[in-house]
Amino acid sequence: MKILAIESSCDDTSVTLLEADEQKIQPIEEKTASQIEVHKKYGGVVPEIAGRKHAEKIVPTIEAVMEDHEEPDAIAVTAGPGLMTGLLVGVEAARTLSYLWNVPVVPVNHIEGHIYSVKIQGEKEFNNEKFEFPVLSLVVSGGHTEIILIEEHGKYKKIGGTRDDAAGEAFDKVAKMLDLDYPGGPKISKLATEGDRGAINFPRPMINSGNYDFSFSGIKTSAMYWLKDNDLASMRPTGNDFSHKSAFEEINGDPDIITRYDFCASFEQAIIDVLVEKTINAVEEYKPKTLIVSGGVSANKKLRSNLSEKLTQLKNKNRPNKTLHPLQKYCMDNATMIGIAGYYHAKNKDFTPWQKLDANPNWKIY
Repeated sequence: MKILAIESSCDDTSVTLLEADEQKIQPIEEKTASQIEVHKKYGGVVPEIAGRKHAEKIVPTIEAVMEDHEEPDAIAVTAGPGLMTGLLVGVEAARTLSYLWNVPVVPVNHIEGHIYSVKIQGEKEFNNEKFEFPVLSLVVSGGHTEIILIEEHGKYKKIGGTRDDAAGEAFDKVAKMLDLDYPGGPKISKLATEGDRGAINFPRPMINSGNYDFSFSGIKTSAMYWLKDNDLASMRPTGNDFSHKSAFEEINGDPDIITRYDFCASFEQAIIDVLVEKTINAVEEYKPKTLIVSGGVSANKKLRSNLSEKLTQLKNKNRPNKTLHPLQKYCMDNATMIGIAGYYHAKNKDFTPWQKLDANPNWKIY
């Protein structure tokens, strides 16, 4: 089955044509028009600007993907959650193509897309990774931090989620305090690799709350006040300069001096500790056969390694049979993951007439 997938929920206009069956999922053409350079000057995504840019890029991106290809068997489009200004562009494009081509359309939940992004495994041979149910999924990104239990395809139960900021949002906002360009999360992680993770005792909000909810606004505020009340080492690199300087090498061993590297390492570790602890607790309670960690923050190497270490410490009966992460290129928002999720709806003929297709920025899958 060939599926044309459209993703426009935030700041990337992404379109993919893929072929899927039970054995293999093969992206045929993938195109993404990024808006990072546009939003960088504002330190984050501006919804009105994002909507205009999606409107400019959606048709050329679809045309580039569909060039030399026949009409697909189905169209999959992100219908929510996300920014309404972006969702409307993608949904209207899908509605129009469904009408013109007489091809059925599937609305896909963005969170569901992140969950199914792990199904492509292998850079050359794109296997359709099989889920062993029940599945437990940690979706952690700039807009979402949720733990979801999946009993079968299409059957979801929310176990916990953030009560305020998402983890990725906290990374980006603190990066802005450090004058790091948007998106700042990966830049914090880059600096963190050279820092002391115990230099600053940032709080671990709700780590012992007894449930699976998160709260990251407090740690963001704690970071803000720390920067207000303390001075990072004056010889630290500035902006996006990650190079090692001789001055940094001299002060890094001094326990009385906190460098930008130390700040980033301590901040990153506090967030990772909460994510890992909550996930491990959920694994022990629900005993999933498959654990999925997806979303933009799932690309974080320290998160992956810390979680892996904790999983190996579990008793065999509590340990999932497999732990799946997306390939690096599919951690961030992309149309391929929307097409994969859409395939499971399309094969069951779970279509929506184009006349009834709507965008819903608050759409929940559970």
